[in-house]
Amino acid sequence: MTELVLYARERIFTPGWNLWRREPVWIVFAGILLAVFLLNPSQGVDSTTFVVGNFLDIVPFLLFSVLIAAYIGATDAEGLIVRAFSGSAMLMIVLASIAGGISPLCSCGVIPLMAALLRMGVPLSAVMAFCLASPVMDPSMFALTAGILGSEFAVAKTFAAIGIGLLGGFAGHGLERIGYLRNILREEIAGGCNSGECGSPLPQDAKVSWKFWHERERFVKFRTQSISTSLFLARWLSIAFLLESLMLVYVPAELVTGLVGGAGWMPIVTATIVGVPAYMNGYASLPLIGGLLQQGMSPGSAMAFIVAGSVTSIPAAIAVWALVKPRGFLLYVTAALVGSFSVGVLFQLWSGAY
Repeated sequence: MTELVLYARERIFTPGWNLWRREPVWIVFAGILLAVFLLNPSQGVDSTTFVVGNFLDIVPFLLFSVLIAAYIGATDAEGLIVRAFSGSAMLMIVLASIAGGISPLCSCGVIPLMAALLRMGVPLSAVMAFCLASPVMDPSMFALTAGILGSEFAVAKTFAAIGIGLLGGFAGHGLERIGYLRNILREEIAGGCNSGECGSPLPQDAKVSWKFWHERERFVKFRTQSISTSLFLARWLSIAFLLESLMLVYVPAELVTGLVGGAGWMPIVTATIVGVPAYMNGYASLPLIGGLLQQGMSPGSAMAFIVAGSVTSIPAAIAVWALVKPRGFLLYVTAALVGSFSVGVLFQLWSGAY
């Protein structure tokens, strides 16, 4: 409770310029929501309900990931994780891609774990691989995809998730080697370790105290990190869900259908380009894709569109933007574009639709 009071005192009750400097995300969120209420009061109510409802839906995932990240910090288990990621960079990327492809965490729930790994000095290439693969597939998504679009599509989408993770991870590894991704973390995430070697100062042989609650200092660290991470998530996810609610209303599904519903090779390009900026909820998009396939949409276009929409969904994209600087975000979007188009072409060839 003390941390919340201090947060309000230091960040909210401040002069205008300081408030903008400290909390630009909340100000943008409030400004957009106020404009929506003034222009369309009913949509303002709907958007507010949408934001609150989505938060409630992901609370279990967020609590799990926030508490895991805080637990790692409070127990000094970072050293163990750093050692686990201290082997071959190539192997790390492969394992991170596979883990992301089968992870049950949603794109929002994985944010605190990504931030914790980046603070520990885990290479951005491995974290990027996990981040790209995670939104595309999870166990429940696999079951639902198999039921609606068939097991072949579900298996292919799983391999697509892993493939995009590998693409982004290996591209990131190459950029790391030439120094392009140095100082890549935003200051709020870096916490003073933004030198390109964040993990090196960590005492990898530090004593791990699994029952941290017996030590007051560790318990305070756990509580403080849990609250700060939760507030960090609340800022970015609030604006993400608000923008999502507006896009779902003002970008009709019929428009998307008209752009990507054709057969042939070129629609794969269109599906990729449209899928990146157009938010498509992974679960809600499955019936739409099923209908488009019945109307003649090519399998490759369907795969490219659903993968691109998953990787660059508003919550996932804003999560990456909140963690890394623009050039890191550019790597994420580029990998999403190239990867989605590639898996679309490959699935088209596999399906024999050319």
